[in-house]
Amino acid sequence: MNLLLAFSPFIAFALLERFAGVAWALTLAALVSLAIVARDVLSPARHVKLLELGSLVLFGGLAIVALASGANWPVLMVRLWVDVGLCAIVLGSVLIGRPFTLAYAKERVAPELWKTQRFERTNRTLSLVWFLAFVVLVLADLLMLYVPQVPLAVGVGITLASLVAAFRFSRWYPSRVAVSGPPEKVGEDPQ
Repeated sequence: MNLLLAFSPFIAFALLERFAGVAWALTLAALVSLAIVARDVLSPARHVKLLELGSLVLFGGLAIVALASGANWPVLMVRLWVDVGLCAIVLGSVLIGRPFTLAYAKERVAPELWKTQRFERTNRTLSLVWFLAFVVLVLADLLMLYVPQVPLAVGVGITLASLVAAFRFSRWYPSRVAVSGPPEKVGEDPQ
C-alpha cells in the first residue's frame, strides 16, 4: 500500500493534466509529493524515501518552471519528461546501491532479513523490473508523441499493461524468492 501511495503524485498528475492544464497538474502533483514527504519527516516512526523525495524534486521543479514561464507545454511532452524523470530516479537508486523498493520492503520484512543477499537481490530485481516498466512508459509516450496516427488508447493501454505487470510481479516475486530456502547473510556464499 505504501508503494501505491508513493505513486500518488504521478496518479494525480495523470488524472488532472487534461482537465486542469499541465502547470496546475504539475503543481498539484508537487503538493501531493510535499504532503507525503512532510508526513514522513513529521512522523518519528517513518523516514523519507528516495522515490518520494525524487517525485517532489521532479514535480516541484517542473511546476516552478511551468508557472514561472507561463509555458503551454503539450501534455504528451510533459508526460515524457515525467516518465524519463521516474526512470532516472529508479535507475539511479539501483546504481547507487539503494534500490527504491528497499525502503518499502523494510516496512514489511523482519529486520534480521534486511542484510541478507536474498533481500538485497530481491529488491534490486524488483527495482529493475519497475525501471523496465517505466522504460515502456517512455516508449509509449514517444509513440503517442511522434506517431500521432496511433490511437491514444493504444499508448494508454501499453502504459496500463506495463504498470499492472510491474505491480503483479512485485506481489508475486518476493514470495517466490522466500520459498527458495533459508536466508543467507551478506558476504556468505549462497550454495
